[in-house]
Amino acid sequence: MTDSEKIIVGRLNPTTEATTKGDLSSFTEAETGAEVLENAVDAVYEYSEGYYQKLLWKIDLWLLPLMWFSYGTQQADKNSLSTQAVFGIREDTGLVGDQFNWLSTSFYISYLVFEAPGNWLMQRVHTGKFLGIAMVLWGVVVLVVAFAENFTHLIVLRSIQGALECTVTPTFLLITGSWYKSREHALRSVIWATSNGGVNIITGVISYAIAEHAQGNPNGITAWKAISLFLGALTIVLGILAFFILGTPREVRWLSEDEKRAAIARIVENKTGSDRKQRSEFKWDQTIQAFKDPQIYFFFFVTIINALPGSANTVFANLIFQSFGFTPKETLLKGTAPSFAVGIVWFLLCGWLSMKKPNVRFYLMMFSLIPAFTGLIALGLLPADLKWTRWGLYIMQSTGTLPGLYSTGAAIGGQILRPEDAPRYIRGLTASGILYGVDLLGMLLWRTYYIRENTRRAKKIREMGLSSEESERLGRLNAENDMTDQENIHFKYQF
Repeated sequence: MTDSEKIIVGRLNPTTEATTKGDLSSFTEAETGAEVLENAVDAVYEYSEGYYQKLLWKIDLWLLPLMWFSYGTQQADKNSLSTQAVFGIREDTGLVGDQFNWLSTSFYISYLVFEAPGNWLMQRVHTGKFLGIAMVLWGVVVLVVAFAENFTHLIVLRSIQGALECTVTPTFLLITGSWYKSREHALRSVIWATSNGGVNIITGVISYAIAEHAQGNPNGITAWKAISLFLGALTIVLGILAFFILGTPREVRWLSEDEKRAAIARIVENKTGSDRKQRSEFKWDQTIQAFKDPQIYFFFFVTIINALPGSANTVFANLIFQSFGFTPKETLLKGTAPSFAVGIVWFLLCGWLSMKKPNVRFYLMMFSLIPAFTGLIALGLLPADLKWTRWGLYIMQSTGTLPGLYSTGAAIGGQILRPEDAPRYIRGLTASGILYGVDLLGMLLWRTYYIRENTRRAKKIREMGLSSEESERLGRLNAENDMTDQENIHFKYQF
């Protein structure tokens, strides 16, 4: 067999050097026996652009509204502790010292511990049904918080909630990746991510109404308990909807078989693999490869640094606004609502720009950290009597959550704002500002790595004598055969 008759299409012939290097230029069905593989790649040309546009609109209508409300509600559930703090949960359950901090930290420790097994299970069952069951269960937990009487009750419930919520973001990322092209990812992800602010504004207004009613009926249920009952019930309803509607193209019932084929064909060009079949096998070689990949460490560093101030400001936001001189109810309408609104507008703007302009994602993320860094540092230096100036500076940190969050950083972040620093939390806010600056430097290094890697791959492809069309096709074939981005030299990083 000549070199021109070989191709890297994954692990079909692992003993052949060409199979592991990706350095040959043609595909023959006879050599691989991969008719299904080739059809998956060629199917993209069978449908008109008009058909794809109509299908995309249908996909958006079915997925995005439910994803928006579901993702936002989990954020509201997680943040409910901040709202309940200004309506008496600490006093009614006898919290003292740093016990309130530990309610946040315990959530994220549990989140971290259960993330690996949760993600393992998520990929082996129906994605939407898995998410729906998890949502119903954590909705029950949030509802039961209304009956908590002490710190022990609360920390157990928060830990269970963290274990159940840990897979929601990975599930949504999996769903987004299985339905949308790479250039569509940022805007769609930003759309459902804006629900962090949008749903919090909605639930904040409802919480305000609940608080008004509770204050007018002192013998009735307290505001923080009613908020738990409301959020828990809302999550249960959305979980039931997610069970029947969400999933990957292969799993949903609201597409015809031909529409499913077209939906899968749309995203073949991503060169990350499609949803044409469920892959449940665990590959140790890919695990080892992941730990050798610099991206893993960039992800870890940037995410944990961003999560430290992000989680601290999430849990303590209402208390910080209250320290400016706002009443508990004013913190919802004059504090958190404007903060979330700024975040929504900023997220949508960045999502739109990233779709229209290639390779600006890192610039947008880095620029988003500058207002957060500036606002929090200045906040720590200003006197306490500048109420509205301090309000504006704290609102600026809303843009800083664009780069991402979670687990380890969020668990530690819950301890940054210490009770002994109340009510102004100067040390914690200043530390948060500095961390945003460190995060910016980490992103700059990460983007530099992607530029160098893309340049190296382009040079190697030119040396192999491949045209851009040949490279594009090989990249798609490799991805469909479960080749990673590190193995697939034809994969190009977007940044």
